[in-house]
Amino acid sequence: MRNTLIIARRELGGYFATPVAAVFIVIFLVMISVLTFNVGGFFDRDQADMIPFFGFLPWVLLLLVPAITMRLWAEERRLGTIEILLTLPIRAWEAVLGKFLAAWCFCLIALLLTFPLVLTVNFLGKPDNGMIAAGYLGGLMVAGCFLSIGAAISALTRNQVIAFVLSVMMCLLVAVASYPLVTDFLSRNAPILGEVARGLSVNERFQSFTRGVISLPDLTFFVSFILFWLFANVVIIQARKAD
Repeated sequence: MRNTLIIARRELGGYFATPVAAVFIVIFLVMISVLTFNVGGFFDRDQADMIPFFGFLPWVLLLLVPAITMRLWAEERRLGTIEILLTLPIRAWEAVLGKFLAAWCFCLIALLLTFPLVLTVNFLGKPDNGMIAAGYLGGLMVAGCFLSIGAAISALTRNQVIAFVLSVMMCLLVAVASYPLVTDFLSRNAPILGEVARGLSVNERFQSFTRGVISLPDLTFFVSFILFWLFANVVIIQARKAD
C-alpha cells in the first residue's frame, strides 16, 4: 500500500496545486446550494431535514465527477507520461487505486464543505442527524461509483472531452436504471432485464441511505460496483502497458 499512498498524495496535491480544486468546489457548492434552496424549496417546506439536498446530490455528482476523472488517465496518455509511470517499480493496481483514492478524497472534501447546511438545519429545528450522516455516506458511495466508472473510461482515450462525455453517459445509465421508463421498456422485451436494471441502479441504493438505512446488501453493492470498475481500469492499463 506504500506505493498506492504515495500516488494518492501526489494526485491529491496536484488538484490543489492548480485552480482545478477551487473551481470544482465552488461550482459544486453553488450548484447544490441553488438546487437545494431555490429549486428544492428548502425554507418553504417548513421541515428541518436535508431531503432536497440529498435529492439533487447524485445529479450534481453525475455532472461534476466526470470532470475530475476525465484527466486521470487521459492527460497521462496525452502527455506521454503514462509510459514513464508504468515503467516505475509499481503495479498497475497500485497506480489505479492511488489515483482513485485521491479523487475520492477530493470528493469527500467537497461534501464536507457543505457542513453549513447541516448547521442551518440544526439551527432551524431538531433533525435526525443519524439520517443525515447516512445520507452523506450514501453520497460518498455514489461519488465512488461515478469515479470508478470515469477513471476506467479515462484510461480508454487520450481526449479529455471524449472521456467526460462517455463518463456522463455511463453514469447516467446506472443512475436512471431503476426508473419505470427504463425498467418497463426492458421488461417488455425480457422481464429479467428489468430486474437486473433495477438491481444495478445506483440511485435506488442511495435512496435507502437518505432514509437513514445503512444495510449490508447496499454497502456490498457499492463496494462490489467500485471494485468491478477498478478491476476494469487495471485491465485497460495493463493492456496499454503491453502495447
